[in-house]
Amino acid sequence: MLILSRKKTMKPKGTLSAFLFLSLDGFYKGENEDISWHSHGPEESKFSEDNLNSGNTLLFGKRTFQMMESFWTSESAFQTFPMVAKQMQNAPKLVLSHSKLNTKWKHTDTLEPNWVQQILQLKEKGTSITILGSGEVVRQCSDLGLLDHYSLMVDPIAIGKGESLFGGLKSTQSLKLESTKSFASGSVLLNYKKIQDDSVEE
Repeated sequence: MLILSRKKTMKPKGTLSAFLFLSLDGFYKGENEDISWHSHGPEESKFSEDNLNSGNTLLFGKRTFQMMESFWTSESAFQTFPMVAKQMQNAPKLVLSHSKLNTKWKHTDTLEPNWVQQILQLKEKGTSITILGSGEVVRQCSDLGLLDHYSLMVDPIAIGKGESLFGGLKSTQSLKLESTKSFASGSVLLNYKKIQDDSVEE
């Protein structure tokens, strides 16, 4: 009798990525939470649609989540960006919040106090997660060694004041540029991969 042995197929691990808009001088938002400086044309909208089609789980800080919910559940969003609004509605969403979250946005869960372990478990199960905006969450995850990829949409504008994405980092982040994409608006997408040092803190 011929016995065939088969190697067990390992399910690929998930990744944790960050996607943010940045000004040329490195701010992801201006004073008083201002993001009106960000340009979002047809090309950027198409890119957002394609990105959301990946099926990734979305991760937010509480303030960013509330801003996103307010806009993407509005009639204006469904009229102006119908496909993106629908995808945002249907995407699984996680919120990092230290207080109770009141929301009616579908498919939303709040991470527990042991959120680092939860993210590691989700990645181990093959779930890929994208942090949208939420600079504070990006910095936390960077310092903890959780982030695998950074996608930074740099707008052709300097705003002078605001909140720096990488201001206040407690650890050096070594990155490798994987690809770039330019848009007619003058914005440039920079895709970086984290050079891993296997030092994830739990």
